Amino acid sequence: MNAETTRWLRTSLVLVWLGTALASAIESQGQGRDLLVRGGLQSEAWIQALVWGGIAADTAIGLALWLRPGRATDALALALMGVMTVVATVLLPALWLDPLGPLLKNLPIAAILVVLLKAPRT
Repeated sequence: MNAETTRWLRTSLVLVWLGTALASAIESQGQGRDLLVRGGLQSEAWIQALVWGGIAADTAIGLALWLRPGRATDALALALMGVMTVVATVLLPALWLDPLGPLLKNLPIAAILVVLLKAPRT
C-alpha cells in the first residue's frame, strides 16, 4: 500500500471519529442519551458519564489518528471501537439490524484499521 492510500484511509478515520464526537456533543441530550435509556440505563449520572465519556474518547482517538499516526494509535482505535461495539451490542442488539448501520459501519472501520496496522511504514 502506498503512502497516499494510507493518508486517505487515515483521513477518513479521523473524519469519522471527530465527526462522531461533534455530532454526539450537539446531540448530547438527544439520540445518544435516548439509546442508553432504551438500553435500560436509568441513572442520569451514568447516562451523562457514558455520553460525555464517549465524546471524549471519540475526540481523543480522532486527534491521535491525526496528530500521532502509527501502529499504537491504530491498535488503540481498534480496541476502543471493539469495546464500544460490545457495549452497544449488549445494551441494544437490535442496532445490528438498523438499516442505517450504526454498528455495521464498524466492520469496514475495523478492516481499515487492520490494513493500517499491517501496512509497511514509510
